[in-house]
Amino acid sequence: MDILWQYQFRIILLGDSTVGKSSLLKRFTDGIYSDVADPTVGVDFYARSIDIEPGVKIKLQLWDTAGQERFRSITTSYYRNSVGGLLVFDLTNRKTFDHVREWHREVSEHILPHHMVYILIGHKSDLSRDRKVTRDEAEQLAAELGIRYVETSAKCNSNVERAFELLTRDIYELMKMGEISTRDGWDGVKSGLTAKVLYPAEEEAEREKSCNC
Repeated sequence: MDILWQYQFRIILLGDSTVGKSSLLKRFTDGIYSDVADPTVGVDFYARSIDIEPGVKIKLQLWDTAGQERFRSITTSYYRNSVGGLLVFDLTNRKTFDHVREWHREVSEHILPHHMVYILIGHKSDLSRDRKVTRDEAEQLAAELGIRYVETSAKCNSNVERAFELLTRDIYELMKMGEISTRDGWDGVKSGLTAKVLYPAEEEAEREKSCNC
């Protein structure tokens, strides 16, 4: 039986083929890493839950998309039903970094008039000698896109947990502010059987102060 969750977020991983999206997901969901990975065909599915704060469990539906152009018509159908996206590039492959804007633009256009919460991921940080993209360049791109930037390594298990948790927290905070909410016909965010009534942080603090229980 699945552990009760308050909310379910659908997250999609985006980026060129071979940047390591599948490796990130397997490390995050199963705690394993393999140097050999078969290319993703179409879309693969993963799941894991995170305790985002006391009494609030978020179930993450994680969709691993194929980076090859021939699968693009399949993967675009998943954009609209996702609330968050990890834009992943390979720190040792300049071309994958140059393509981040294209991925961001393509997804953003497909989900209009709605928006997606993104985080930029520079992957394979363990291969520092082969690095082709500087941290400053990546941080500048992230700033231009208005999103966070995190460098990860599935091989060394560096910042993998942090990347997914940051994105989850950003979505959750936007829900508290009323900028994201569940809506009919959309699977990006779903409420569980024990959904919590959300309040902005300031209002939550005031409610706790006034509580006599």
